[in-house]
Amino acid sequence: MKTRHLAALVLLAVAALFAAGCGGGDDSTTTLKLVEHADTDTLQHVGPANEKDSIGDVLGFANDVYNGDNSKKLGTDNGMCIRTAVGKAFECVWTVSLAGGQITVEGPFYDAKDSTLAITGGTGSYEQAGGHMTLHARNDKGTEYDFTYVIEK
Repeated sequence: MKTRHLAALVLLAVAALFAAGCGGGDDSTTTLKLVEHADTDTLQHVGPANEKDSIGDVLGFANDVYNGDNSKKLGTDNGMCIRTAVGKAFECVWTVSLAGGQITVEGPFYDAKDSTLAITGGTGSYEQAGGHMTLHARNDKGTEYDFTYVIEK
């Protein structure tokens, strides 16, 4: 009798998880690959005059973004980063604007390695978006970056 009672409780718990959206089949994941042309990146130094790189320096940008094979402009991005670790990292927030809506990300931009940022939301086709975006430098000059969005709804 106790085994049936335990089995019923387990089934109720699993049903509650599915009803709450944990493990439900309605979730969808989309991967979106873009290439940013970092043409407008501007670094404003705000630290001591005798230092070239200091905590608090601001990087601002509004750049064009292209499809994954870098052949067609799809939209723009717009954002800023604050230097948090000299010579190592910035903390950033930006929005990419595409025909279907906008996606906003927040997280680190590392000087010498790939970065993963959180998708914090979106509009239009990307409303209620979550997930992450991976940033990869396409060259040593920092003029182009691969943005790979893994969008979960």
